[in-house]
Amino acid sequence: RPPWAVSEALFLQLCTRCGECQGACETQIISRGDGGYPKIDFSRGECTFCQACVDSCPEGALAALGKSQGAVPWHHVANIGQECLGIKGVYCKSCGEVCEVGAISFTFGSGRVPVPNVMSDACNGCGACVSVCPQDAIKVSHQESAEAHV
Repeated sequence: RPPWAVSEALFLQLCTRCGECQGACETQIISRGDGGYPKIDFSRGECTFCQACVDSCPEGALAALGKSQGAVPWHHVANIGQECLGIKGVYCKSCGEVCEVGAISFTFGSGRVPVPNVMSDACNGCGACVSVCPQDAIKVSHQESAEAHV
C-alpha cells in the first residue's frame, strides 16, 4: 500500500481504485496491484515521502495525518537476501551508497569484501536500495512496529 495508508480493512473499504495516488506519485512507484488497488513497486525507484499520494486521495484511504502529525508512513524495512554480491564475495556497495538515512552498514573482514547489514531501527523503508541492486537481492517488507507488541 502507499505510505500513510489507513488500516488494511479500512483501506479496502475506502479505496475506490481511482488511481489518483498513482498519478500523483513523483517517482512513479505506485502501480495497480491485485483487484486494481494501489501497490508499491520499488523496482521503479524509491518513495520520497513527499505526501503527494496522500494529498491526492479523495476518499481518505491514505491518512492525512502524515508528516505534520509525526505519523510514520509505514513499518517497512529492507531485507538483503543471499543473492547479494557482497555475501557471495564480490565487491559491491550500491545499496549503502544510496541509503540517505544510513541504515545500511558494511562488515569488513580481513581480506574479504564488505558485506551489507540493514539496521532495521534506522531503515525507513523508502526502497532506494532496491532498484540499484544488480542482483535484485533486496526486498522491502512490512515489519510489525514495536508499539504493536506492547
